[in-house]
Amino acid sequence: MASPLPTFSHVQQAAKILEGIAYRTPVLRSPFLDDRCGGTVFLKCENLQRTGAFKFRGAYHALVRKETTAPFHQVVTVSSGNHAQGLALASQLLGYSAHIVMPEPVNVFKRIRVEELGATVTVRPTRQDAQEFAQELVWRQRGLFIHPYNDVDVIAGQGTATWELLQAEPTLDAIVAPVGGGGLFSGACLAAHGVNPAIKVYGCEPARALDVRQSLQHGYVVQPDSADTIAEGLRTSLGECTFGILRDHIEEIFVVEEEEIVAAMRVAFERLHLVLEPSGAVALAPILRGESVLANKRVGVILSGGNISLPDFFSLSNQFSQTI
Repeated sequence: MASPLPTFSHVQQAAKILEGIAYRTPVLRSPFLDDRCGGTVFLKCENLQRTGAFKFRGAYHALVRKETTAPFHQVVTVSSGNHAQGLALASQLLGYSAHIVMPEPVNVFKRIRVEELGATVTVRPTRQDAQEFAQELVWRQRGLFIHPYNDVDVIAGQGTATWELLQAEPTLDAIVAPVGGGGLFSGACLAAHGVNPAIKVYGCEPARALDVRQSLQHGYVVQPDSADTIAEGLRTSLGECTFGILRDHIEEIFVVEEEEIVAAMRVAFERLHLVLEPSGAVALAPILRGESVLANKRVGVILSGGNISLPDFFSLSNQFSQTI
């Protein structure tokens, strides 16, 4: 039997648990972006969240919720990115050991951050091998597996970013957010439509990883054939839980080219003085190209993360400099 989907009330409850723990990240304005969009833009800066991304919200909330249901000695997950860092910090704060299984290719910058937070890291050659190793850890060490996105408590925690945005700006017409596995975006849908069912929620997906768009078109979860986008956090496929939420709430998927992602990173750096990783910049691209459906609207944009090394940032910027 499928697990029940989370609701708006779950997001509200998560906000209470995260109060004083997760940062209430700022909501910023930019006349430049207003002009490019043709509307009024509000940026929810989750790149300034603890561990540099929204993922901490879901990881911490899931741990708090699950520690009352069954005993466990170790927290386990499969992640090579921001969920790994969020779960490592959440485990540290709550007094648990964390074991992160990272499939190749590994982002060395993010691995170092995970290890600095006290987590054990094991690297496996493929995602399937990583999943199998993680399940072995759970069984052998009485561990608790926290899925990066296909988990009702994780989704509710991620939804608190949009809930905070709407508390600051309750009259938004639209919300734009990146979508990969769908944890952040599912939470955004629940929060937005819990506040106002008329809000339009738009997902942003790299052109080189369009499995979410394809899943919604086909009516079932489609696994990506190849996801070689620079937005590494958006290479994952939807889960059954996130798919179940998105199909009932999403308005449209904006397709974003690689060049647009880097252009958004550069605009954030040069004009907004914000550092964004590729996944965190994807939702800015439709604003910069002036999507017609956003014109004359009050638009909230979730900037989901800023975990990128300086060499990688400038390498990407130089790689696409001729097309910007």
